[in-house]
Amino acid sequence: MKAPRRALPAVSLLFLLISYPAAAPASDHSARASYSNGHVCVGCVLVVSVIEQLAQVHNSTVQASMERLCGYLPEKLSLKATCHSVVHMFGPDIIKLLDRAVNADVVCHTLEFCKQTTGQPVCHLYPLPKEPWEFTLKKAREVVKKPSTVASNAQKYLGGASGICSLPFLAKICEKIKQSINYSLPFKDVDSDKYSVFPTLRGYHWRGRDCNDSDKMAYPGRRPASWDAQQDSNCNGIWGVDPKDGIPFEKKFCEGSQPRGIILLADSAGAHFHIAPEWITASQMSWNSFLNLPMALTNEFDWPQLSGATGFLESSRIEGTSIYLHLRKRNRCNHRDYQNISRNGASSQNLEKFIESLSRNQVLDHPAIVIYAMIGNDVCNGKTDPVPQMTTPEKLYSKVIKSLNYLNAHLPKGSHVILYGLPDGTFLWDNLHDRYHPLGQLNKDVTYAQFFSFLSCLHVTPCHSWMTSNKTLRTLTSERAEELSSTLKKIATREKFTNFDLFYLDFAFQEIIDEWRKRGGQPWQLIEPVDGFHPNEVALLLWADNFWKKVQDQWPQVLGKENPFNAQIEQVFGDQGGH
Repeated sequence: MKAPRRALPAVSLLFLLISYPAAAPASDHSARASYSNGHVCVGCVLVVSVIEQLAQVHNSTVQASMERLCGYLPEKLSLKATCHSVVHMFGPDIIKLLDRAVNADVVCHTLEFCKQTTGQPVCHLYPLPKEPWEFTLKKAREVVKKPSTVASNAQKYLGGASGICSLPFLAKICEKIKQSINYSLPFKDVDSDKYSVFPTLRGYHWRGRDCNDSDKMAYPGRRPASWDAQQDSNCNGIWGVDPKDGIPFEKKFCEGSQPRGIILLADSAGAHFHIAPEWITASQMSWNSFLNLPMALTNEFDWPQLSGATGFLESSRIEGTSIYLHLRKRNRCNHRDYQNISRNGASSQNLEKFIESLSRNQVLDHPAIVIYAMIGNDVCNGKTDPVPQMTTPEKLYSKVIKSLNYLNAHLPKGSHVILYGLPDGTFLWDNLHDRYHPLGQLNKDVTYAQFFSFLSCLHVTPCHSWMTSNKTLRTLTSERAEELSSTLKKIATREKFTNFDLFYLDFAFQEIIDEWRKRGGQPWQLIEPVDGFHPNEVALLLWADNFWKKVQDQWPQVLGKENPFNAQIEQVFGDQGGH
């Protein structure tokens, strides 16, 4: 075995670097009291659980299961090497403890990745041991004598102000990710036009792929320069001159077709936050399971390329189409004109921090359909008492008006903005609480109720107020969500803007559930299985179809014309350069 180079398991990186901190409301990041770092504790318990279950599934030793896990991980981002390092560093202690039949909670408290504050309850994922907690912990500590020097050194990094990214080995990739998160702009963008030829780190998974990264006047969504007779200036793949009549193809096929783009301003639901269940389910793990892990890491664990609003990849899970693909099918001149300006932890209160990453020129660009869908974090946070942190109708009104004024100053005339209300999140507890979480399916020992309680105890839950057994709090949260939705509806009814029409739609999740039931599904299948909070890919595509039908029915002018030249565009330009 190679000697360790740096200290951190790749799978721990999976959960500690971006996942829960990123998906949770940004306003709650400074309040992780009770435990020194709740995300470290969650990461440790998840990783140790996976190691233990791999040994069970394959009837192997703990040592063999750790080696197996490392073997599954890809070489990219040095994930495999990092995993082998942690096996060398923490493996002996983990083996000793698991051989004594203690669970992951006890292991992580013994190694001090989980720490109980005096006077606070013990945060645990699994049922507590039959013996008193302090007695169990004392015996476990005797097994390892004391937390290893390596573990103590790791804690200095993991518990510090800079957290996990203080580790030199991870500093570079962390810095790249932080820059793209902080600015919501592509990390690789040579001409600084806010578009990229690189997929992740806010590249073309998030907004249309640049077709010329050395020319800042060539980007998706602009009106064609000289009808793109010489080159493709708007990246829709339609350019050149028809040799039969000398007319530029862009003019022939797109003039008067009312091209428009789709722009989403949203939170982690709009970005399609997703942790693959096969990453933590021992019975499903294989080398293939982790092939997309490097991509997910550099996309903040979001999958916008499969999202309901701007996804451009076809889903393998359901027959459904994103709003962008609907628009593209309606008018192929809209090719690549999408922007997913979503952010994990986003709400009406912090949108101003990244709305400037939106790319639209009032003179040079086509109009756009903008969907405002902050559907959770104005009522969701991880506080023990979440109500005081919820956005009030008055604060919402003020912030939304500010955002709309910004849009009015940047969107081309003829654009449209649609405000989405908040859902009733009581369906989360109602449909999940008594079901087994992926970590509990093997031994039937962890329900979502336990998982939610664990996250809430550590103050790292994305939504304590809906992911709780407290029915009164769940109801109160839904009432506040309804108040905020009414405020958005009031804004859409009363306010007028010069460059766009303003509309409102309810986030009618019950309609999505009803449609899924018609297809033979169950409501719980619409929720992300690992975090138990976000709508999954199926739900997002059902939402997209629901959106399309409603807008087509009520405001067809928003969608623009159906281009009669679509078939000819496909015949001449094929897939128009792809995505």
